[in-house]
Amino acid sequence: MKKIRAAVVGYGNIGQYTLQALEAAPDFEVAGIVRRQGAKEKPLELEQYDVVSDIAELHDVDVAILALPTRECPTYAKRYLAMGINTVDSFDIHSGIVNYRAELMPVCKEHGRVSVISAGWDPGSDSIVRMLMQSLAPKGLSYTNFGPGMSMGHSVCVRSKKGVKDALSMTIPLGEGIHRRMVYVELEDGARLEDVAAEVKADPYFSNDETHVFAVKSVDEVRDMGHGVHLVRKGVSGKTQNQHFSFDMSINNPALTAQVLVNVARASMRLQPGCYTMVEIPVIDMLPGDREELVGQMV
Repeated sequence: MKKIRAAVVGYGNIGQYTLQALEAAPDFEVAGIVRRQGAKEKPLELEQYDVVSDIAELHDVDVAILALPTRECPTYAKRYLAMGINTVDSFDIHSGIVNYRAELMPVCKEHGRVSVISAGWDPGSDSIVRMLMQSLAPKGLSYTNFGPGMSMGHSVCVRSKKGVKDALSMTIPLGEGIHRRMVYVELEDGARLEDVAAEVKADPYFSNDETHVFAVKSVDEVRDMGHGVHLVRKGVSGKTQNQHFSFDMSINNPALTAQVLVNVARASMRLQPGCYTMVEIPVIDMLPGDREELVGQMV
């Protein structure tokens, strides 16, 4: 069986865990790693792989896994799709997903490729669970309670702000889908906490939540990759009231995101050209192996 050749684009937290997930997957091989600095200061664990600054330097790439900050994903995805490479990403601005999907759809169609967007655990795998719960109780209310834990997307957002050397954004659940953001920043010399806090709170990542910003001497001393979620739905099945469902998990944030990205990279090779979110993809397509055998194992 020909293995799927995947390139990892970006080698931060998610990129490193993505490489591990690819190494553990029986149906993938690593086509290479794309980093801004290319092979300069190549880490020891990448010694066996091609490390480049441009994906065009790699050969026979089937799918590019974009382990990049959310706001960089659209630019990279459009370019790679035009090169004939499938793309997957963990774009996580919930309010922007529909527009992003509409933006990539014609590019995918034109070049006959597949892009799977917003493929993390939320949005992503949690979205599938929420949709399943809603199908079981079509009338009712769902609540998503994150944390307590580190939000990678929010942390990256804060690190992009002027005057910020490093940052950690923690999500604290208050119940019924309401959250508090606790942001810890390591400031550059001369930066004012008041200015940084104002810019953070105005950003769409934070503007809808209660947000507190604190200055710390070292972000590394307070960093923790742990996170989690508690999903709840209470509703009506048919005409029967008081149906109650819940789903919990405690996770290493980047490791789970990376696993989901590898799963949808696999699924991208089984889909018709177009741009997809995870709720549009059969879960069975995210698993390695023969479909008939999987059906026999799962039913």
